[in-house]
Amino acid sequence: MLQAGGIIGERPEAIWLALGTAMMLLGTVYFVARGWGVKDPKQQEFYVITTMITGIASAAYLSMFFGFGLTEVEVAGRGVLDIYWARYADWLFTTPLLLLDLALLAKASRVEISALIILDAFMIITGLVGALSKQMTFRYTWWFISTVAMILVLYFLYSVLTARVQEMDDDVKGTFTTLRNLVLVLWTLYPILWIVGTEGAGVVNLYVETLGFMVLDVLAKVGFGFILLRSRAILGETEAPEPSAEPAD
Repeated sequence: MLQAGGIIGERPEAIWLALGTAMMLLGTVYFVARGWGVKDPKQQEFYVITTMITGIASAAYLSMFFGFGLTEVEVAGRGVLDIYWARYADWLFTTPLLLLDLALLAKASRVEISALIILDAFMIITGLVGALSKQMTFRYTWWFISTVAMILVLYFLYSVLTARVQEMDDDVKGTFTTLRNLVLVLWTLYPILWIVGTEGAGVVNLYVETLGFMVLDVLAKVGFGFILLRSRAILGETEAPEPSAEPAD
């Protein structure tokens, strides 16, 4: 029988993967419990999307903890690197859902949502290609391309979606602004951690890198969901998600 202690003994960073799994699971359970019984279709949409984000992330973290989402890449001049590719699989599904939450809050058009999600997927895929590349020059090149795509995604949030919420009520505007700024700050830290971590220059080791990504992921997913699903923009004037007595206008 596989013991958790043996996993952590072989891979010390697995302690952070276990903690990440627990935090994502707790977030998922909390969101499910908080949204249980909600009848309003618009509220349900936000609860389902946000719960899916932490649910997918918990599965990805658990797979990384057991080593399923781990591979080795021999990089010229750096030797063999441990790459957690399941992290990118997580991001490929969860970051578009997170952006969808913001887009729905801003009442973005289908064209705007599609453009945002496609650009986001391009950002994640190019980052994964960089992580699996065997030449450092290629790795840095793909990192640069992925980072440029991320900047475009953030600019889209700051310009197009922000413009859409300017004419909305203060609750929506305030919630969107808080979540947008949270995404801007946290997402900017991801490529920085990548470039100084084992997948980049190797300034920090895998243990520290895994801790950093775990903290960013929990804040960007559980923290994001906690702010969104407790906001008046979603709940109205009530303090808890009570079912709507009358159909929404």
